[in-house]
Amino acid sequence: MGDIRRRGAALLAAVLAAPLAVAFGAAPAAADGTAPVAAACTAGAGPHQKEAERFLGRPVDGRQSRADCEAIRAFQRKHLITPSAGFAGPVTRRVMDLMDRQRAAGATPNADGRCPVDKGRIACVDLTRQLSWVQDGRKLVYGPVPVRTGRDGYETRTGLKKISWRNIDHVSTIYHVAMPYSQFFDGGQAFHSVGMSVWSPPGSHGCVNMTPRDAKKYWELLRTGDEVYVWGRKPGT
Repeated sequence: MGDIRRRGAALLAAVLAAPLAVAFGAAPAAADGTAPVAAACTAGAGPHQKEAERFLGRPVDGRQSRADCEAIRAFQRKHLITPSAGFAGPVTRRVMDLMDRQRAAGATPNADGRCPVDKGRIACVDLTRQLSWVQDGRKLVYGPVPVRTGRDGYETRTGLKKISWRNIDHVSTIYHVAMPYSQFFDGGQAFHSVGMSVWSPPGSHGCVNMTPRDAKKYWELLRTGDEVYVWGRKPGT
């Protein structure tokens, strides 16, 4: 009888604990003590379901399947879009649209001539498309590469500027974070690498964030005194 009571108490405890585990994101253990069961992706179809399906190469029908949900959730997690629930909302669509626009730039990012071609070597920053490249006259030297610029309230300032100082191992005295390959062109605003997705919203505190590979290449290509031209407007600001 005692053994039956103990097993019954253990089963009751497992049942009561399961809702708490789910609420805090943990997969509940089975009542018999076996390995946890992975939580299913159960988000419903979002307002931009078809756009997300098309972007991710899923069947485009506007209906949320588990596979759709998992694909959207994986994309959100990779690019730090929160909540990462597999729901195709406006922030997810904005990131996907931005990627499409960046791909469309191809090898001619300055086709509209917005970045000056009479300055010699210059780093161009298009806030609207979140793209940057280095050109020398009309010659494309490097890029275009995706960047992450200032969020709403911390916008990367526009205009023609010059790189004033550089620090390969800089650490922010304001935010206390590493800023490798920093090249400052407007007060505290600089090109530098980040250890996260450059597509992650909402954006930086004004700097032009880059992948480590691209920031290192900019460090090799640019020098103090080289010009930087910033224009456009970051989506969402």
